[in-house]
Amino acid sequence: MKSPIVRRFLKRKVSIIGLAVLLAFFLMALIGPFLCSYDPLGQDTSMISQGPSAEHWFGTDYLGRDTFTRIVYGARVSLGISFAGVLSGCFVGIILGVCAGYFGGWVDAVISRIIDVLLAFPGLLLAIVIVAILGNGTQNTVIAIAVFAVPSIARMVRGVVISNKDAQYIGAAKVMGESDGQIILTHIIPNSVSQIIVNVTLNLGTAILTSSSLSFLGMGVQPPSPEWGAMLNKAKEVIRTNPWEAIFPGLVITLVVMSFSLVGDGLRDALDPKLKNVS
Repeated sequence: MKSPIVRRFLKRKVSIIGLAVLLAFFLMALIGPFLCSYDPLGQDTSMISQGPSAEHWFGTDYLGRDTFTRIVYGARVSLGISFAGVLSGCFVGIILGVCAGYFGGWVDAVISRIIDVLLAFPGLLLAIVIVAILGNGTQNTVIAIAVFAVPSIARMVRGVVISNKDAQYIGAAKVMGESDGQIILTHIIPNSVSQIIVNVTLNLGTAILTSSSLSFLGMGVQPPSPEWGAMLNKAKEVIRTNPWEAIFPGLVITLVVMSFSLVGDGLRDALDPKLKNVS
């Protein structure tokens, strides 16, 4: 028997479509490289800038590399960077949010001011500043995405903790002698899980866009890595003569970002406590 949460999610057809698209890309990232017959870094000077064909489904780039193969391999790079960055930011954001909301006082004041400063910067601008300070590369892109993800998760967790820390079950746990650490781990954080899941899902789409934007600007993952944004960076130079080099990576980025947003919206509606009695 399906749970009410699953039933509510399944009512949103667009969210189901988004989930199907994401699963297809995850599957492509996992097993796609084993099915490709071309090397994503292999150059063929006899096939430079060829259009889509039966041999090269998405055409070839300016070095004769198969675009479809590079997109498949790029799924691992782009999704891997986004997941690593968002999950790292989620871990730090949960710690900051719990500390700010549970302990309050000067702890809350300091953490809240840090969050406010981070939120004052537009997300992409903040990522650009971090990469500009740390330097280009995959690792620094992950760090930039993590820092970008921290404030929204921390503020959300802080709000949930503040609304729950004075609840009767928390008072009962204190009376029974549970420590602050036990209360946080067994009561506070579990009550924040649904909001965290939604926040992480929405942040993953933004992380894909941020990672691709940094690479497009030449500040993220560097060539010859088959990262989607880096592919667009090179494709912009020949977009008038070989538009397929930009169309396919751009379409993939759009599909993934939209799918994360659709799934995130569906999860938000399905997990909304106000809708628990609706089935």
